[in-house]
Amino acid sequence: MRTTTYSFLDLAGAIIHPLYPGGPYLFTGEGVGSANVNMLTERTAHDVAADGSIMVSKIAGNNGQIIVECQQTSLVHKYLLGLYNYLVAASAGEWAMAAVSLRNVSDGTSHIATGMSFQKIPDKQYQAQGQMVNWTLFAADIQSIAA
Repeated sequence: MRTTTYSFLDLAGAIIHPLYPGGPYLFTGEGVGSANVNMLTERTAHDVAADGSIMVSKIAGNNGQIIVECQQTSLVHKYLLGLYNYLVAASAGEWAMAAVSLRNVSDGTSHIATGMSFQKIPDKQYQAQGQMVNWTLFAADIQSIAA
């Protein structure tokens, strides 16, 4: 019987904006609960005619979103908050210049997301126990690369 092993610690990557004075953020997973890659374009559609014949459409589009769930005290949250605040004050031309690269070193798969922009600043709760915050970044293009 063949077994495989997965560890979130095998996730590596970077978040970068070429003009952000804070530089890139090297993503090691520290302080992160999860990183989700979601494709948003449905790549096919089936139209049914009155006689039951099917027309299949192949739809172009690699846009999607990356959702990073992280501890409210983590370095990645502080980095994303700094980048968000920078971009809110920057020219509109800088808004979607960020990119994210994620790679699972154990299985060799990776995602490269470009044309990144923030959906909004995440909701934040103030209470006795520290919480997780969710950053949603939209991507104009996400490439999924298999090992």
